[in-house]
Amino acid sequence: MTLRPAVPGDLAAIMTLERASFPTDAWSDAMMREELSSPHGWYVVDEVAGLVAGYAGLRAVRGAKDADVQTIAIAEASRGRGRGRALLQSLLTEAARRGVHDVFLDVRADNPAAQALYASEGFLEVGRRPRYYQPDDVDAVVMKLDARAWSAARTSTADDAGVCT
Repeated sequence: MTLRPAVPGDLAAIMTLERASFPTDAWSDAMMREELSSPHGWYVVDEVAGLVAGYAGLRAVRGAKDADVQTIAIAEASRGRGRGRALLQSLLTEAARRGVHDVFLDVRADNPAAQALYASEGFLEVGRRPRYYQPDDVDAVVMKLDARAWSAARTSTADDAGVCT
């Protein structure tokens, strides 16, 4: 697994994953191109053997105290191997680097695996958006993470590594 910042040349591979992962509500090429070039975005790809096997994006307006996880997608064949967690942690690390206090995301109510991943990193459900995902009529679960607490916990865990008490 190799994580690296996404570049405009990744658009075709990202869009292939986008359409496979979100067949009824995939973003358009133009929307994704705009996201990849935005100064407020942070997109990262996961490469396996030189191929894009996943991607994730964060929107964090410079100087703002909150950010949004825009998307995370992993190729079907690469799921269940910690790649989603690695991509998410990359986004959260960037959010902390930018001084973000809170990170928000929306996740489909019919995606318990993603909800469990987010909860395991400290996200809490703070609301629901009824019938948000169209045309499927699926609710969005709105989740929030205290980015400063997440970053501090990771720092203290790293500082304590190898210490016996």
